Amino acid sequence: MILAVESSCDETSVAIVNDSQVLSNVISSQYFHSKYGGVIPELASRAHLKTISKITKESLNIANVQISDISAVAVTNSPGLAGSLIVGTSFAKGFALSNRLPIIPVNHIEGHLYSGFLQDSSIKFPVISMVISGGHTAIFLVNSFNDYTMIGSTKDDAAGEAFDKIAKLIGLDYPGGPLIDKYAKNGNPQKYDFPRPMIYENNFNFSFSGLKTSVRYFIHKNFPNGISKTELNDICASAQQAIVDVLVKKVINAAKKNKINTIIISGGVSSNTKLRSDLNTISTKNGIKAIAPELSYCVDNAAMIGFIGELKFNENPNFYNSLTFTVNSNQLRAKK
Repeated sequence: MILAVESSCDETSVAIVNDSQVLSNVISSQYFHSKYGGVIPELASRAHLKTISKITKESLNIANVQISDISAVAVTNSPGLAGSLIVGTSFAKGFALSNRLPIIPVNHIEGHLYSGFLQDSSIKFPVISMVISGGHTAIFLVNSFNDYTMIGSTKDDAAGEAFDKIAKLIGLDYPGGPLIDKYAKNGNPQKYDFPRPMIYENNFNFSFSGLKTSVRYFIHKNFPNGISKTELNDICASAQQAIVDVLVKKVINAAKKNKINTIIISGGVSSNTKLRSDLNTISTKNGIKAIAPELSYCVDNAAMIGFIGELKFNENPNFYNSLTFTVNSNQLRAKK
């Protein structure tokens, strides 16, 4: 029975996981950042402090378990915002110490990498896993729960960052990705031909800063007096299609080149409805199975941390008795 804590950015989450089954997964999102146009690290840390104890109690209640039932604590310690990570790890260390429990530090990206297994426990290795969020866009070749290699990543902006920056250019609030997805449903994705950076290059890397710049120049040139609702829908649909085309092309190519027939996508951008639809259609045509976790497992969440924490603990239960581990805000390991 694992109690897991996730606080790497602006979601505070606590989950209870037992035998790879999620008994509870409480997520508290910090929506107030929207008025600032992005996450303010200091405010995020303070919000974690106010929330973490409350949602821990809520998670225990939902799972209908007592603290005495918990076998170990798992917590995200990298990568993420340093202040946010410190709040989560400090709370987890205190909880573990006061209840004499082992504590397992977990890499946030590993949580996303394997979150598809929460959706479908029948997945067989090897798989291609693409992590897509506001901070990361990378493709991994995954051979097991402790063997993975990053085979491609973004050279500049992450896909989620590109969505948010484009949204800001056209006057939408933060976070902009879900709003672009919303308005794109009523737009024509073929109306404007935005660039698809690196889509034809023979690698699995990404670059989205050029697309963002292209949209900026396009808006300044064609809509100096503002954007109508119809035009907004078409711009959202066209920009979204450009990003989705690159993501789908790259991950399908990675699966085909490595002769792997299962793809997992994860991270906040994996909730994008157009991405899910196009990936499902194109992967099916290529005889590839594509898995996207349910929405609560796409965003930053503690269930995925608990899942990985449980695997680590079962593998070596006597190893996780140290409270000396630290946070690392920039850690993204290419190979474990």
